[in-house]
Amino acid sequence: MFALFEDAGKFLAGRILSEAESSMQIELDSGKRVKVKTAHVLIKFDKPSPAELIADGQRLSEEIDLDLAWEFAPEGEFGFADLARDYFDAKATLGQQAGALFRLFEAPHYFRRMGKGVFKKAPAETVKAALLGIERKKQIAAQIEQWAAELAQGQCPAPIGDQIYKILFRPDKNGPEYKAVVEAAKRSQKAPLDLLKDAGAIASPYQFHWKRFLFEHFPKGTNFPALSAPEIKEELPLAPVRAFSIDDSQTTEIDDALSVQGLGSGTVVFGVHIAAPGLAIQPDSAVDKVARDRFSTVYMPGWKLTMLPDDVVQAYTLIEGRDCPAVSIYLSMDEATLEITSRETRLERVPIAANLRHDKLDHVITDATLTGAAPADYDFAPELAFAYRLAKDLKAKREVVRGKPETFNRPDYNFRLEGNDGREPEGAEQVSITTRQRGAALDLIVAEAMILANSSWGGILADCGVPGIYRSQASLAPGMKVRMGTKPAPHAGMGVAQYTWATSPLRRYVDLVNQWQIIACARHGKTAALAAPFKPKDAQLFSIISGFDAAYSAYNGFQSGIERYWTLKYLQQQGITELTASVLKDGLVRADTLPLVFRALGCENLPRNSHVKVRITGLDELTLDVHANLVERLDAEAEPAADTESDEDEEPAGVLTLAIDVNDEGAEPAAPAPAAS
Repeated sequence: MFALFEDAGKFLAGRILSEAESSMQIELDSGKRVKVKTAHVLIKFDKPSPAELIADGQRLSEEIDLDLAWEFAPEGEFGFADLARDYFDAKATLGQQAGALFRLFEAPHYFRRMGKGVFKKAPAETVKAALLGIERKKQIAAQIEQWAAELAQGQCPAPIGDQIYKILFRPDKNGPEYKAVVEAAKRSQKAPLDLLKDAGAIASPYQFHWKRFLFEHFPKGTNFPALSAPEIKEELPLAPVRAFSIDDSQTTEIDDALSVQGLGSGTVVFGVHIAAPGLAIQPDSAVDKVARDRFSTVYMPGWKLTMLPDDVVQAYTLIEGRDCPAVSIYLSMDEATLEITSRETRLERVPIAANLRHDKLDHVITDATLTGAAPADYDFAPELAFAYRLAKDLKAKREVVRGKPETFNRPDYNFRLEGNDGREPEGAEQVSITTRQRGAALDLIVAEAMILANSSWGGILADCGVPGIYRSQASLAPGMKVRMGTKPAPHAGMGVAQYTWATSPLRRYVDLVNQWQIIACARHGKTAALAAPFKPKDAQLFSIISGFDAAYSAYNGFQSGIERYWTLKYLQQQGITELTASVLKDGLVRADTLPLVFRALGCENLPRNSHVKVRITGLDELTLDVHANLVERLDAEAEPAADTESDEDEEPAGVLTLAIDVNDEGAEPAAPAPAAS
């Protein structure tokens, strides 16, 4: 005696060895013995053999027309043998019964399973919808096949070209576009990025990097909604100063300016004046929501995406020739010793006498002219000389707290795109890269003034019991990163007791948040905690920190990547094939005269700081890879490292990480959804 039974959705047949009240011991053709519940046995038979019955049933199941079977089937519940008798013959054979069982089981869209071997017709509407879904699935499969074939032949279908960033970096693995790329990559034995590039889906490497960034961080576009700059309604006193700012010529968001009063009197008042959008923009207003959505200005060579619309920026920026609303901090100090005796924050209008541009003045305003070693024939010479003396003193005092001096052996690099004229770059412009030594005189004046203001305001917030957004670093130990929080804590890297960001409210959202808190302190003093927009332990502050941290890191990463692109473009345009460099680690080298870190074959075993010449053998503007080989070592022995800066930036920036996986078949398509969805 044999039995056909169901086991985990499969139909098996074998010889019955023994039979109890609720179970059977059955031996399969393979010799395996299984225990089967009696309720799972669907057919018991003497002949044919189990293998013959299953083969016969599978053959006959293919002959059953499901539409016709559905018409023949009774309205209520029925068994597979009943359908076999209605469809084939009143005396249906065992093979026909098995065929009906197999066919019913594999067509749940026509027949619902009500039990072992028992079924019920699905409603006509369900059948119709299921058939439409099956047809749609066939059409999608055919579309995937067509697109995959086109990609493999070097042609990119428009629907895939429109979604390349989504496919590569944030794919819908159920989407036919994704599946077509995966299938084409397998067929052509190409990486997805190479496949799409060869198919013409990527217009240019620059546009690829730019559009990818916009896809990830500006999916709704970069245009601002219609906004107007709120007016400052408060009557502000006019400050008795002549303030000046120091920025690059391309800077339009002028956040800060300086002033010096009382030279020659023995007591000097040093003023740091910060643009005051916080006096007009209110938390949760339309302008605030735009600023919070972006969190920061995005910088790149030849272009930028500002945090605020230009009309709003121009309403508050510190333009020369205008009395500009400002949040000012005045530090009174002994002119001889530079000891600070008092700090005062004021809300006022500040006359901006000049916007100095360091790229035009660096060769004029130098250490020699500021210290009296050379004539100083420029405006604000006495004020700048005092500010420079103060900056050097502040830096020296911070270095004592740090425990070691700040050293800057690497220059800053300036990128200029020729003929850009304020237009969005296309990626093929002629690029020039110039150097500017870090710690130049004007840089030092601005940097130390901002550190002084930010650390001072951090202390004022703490004294008033008002929370702010602080930056802290527990120590200078390797791997000890700067963190953001709402409570004051030492910043070891800066060498200050506490440190906020409050001097760039037109460019960074945390600075605007801190400015609101500082304004409350200026107005209310020790009771400011009651009036400040953000109270102690305010959950919004933590949300702002989290969002800003993520956005700021992403923007900086993009800036590094796009600067690397322009550096590779510079190598091509200048025909540079060899570079001198210093070895870092694991084959990484840093170019001497360009902002470029890359791997060079042959440098893997050289000691750190070895000086080498390398040959550029290939550049990939899409992946931002540099291929290079060691030509020769230029020094006999590596010099000890003098640069105390972190090596966290030593890995090449901008290397692509794709989300697409050519080994991923993707998820199964979901069941057809109602048209309304």
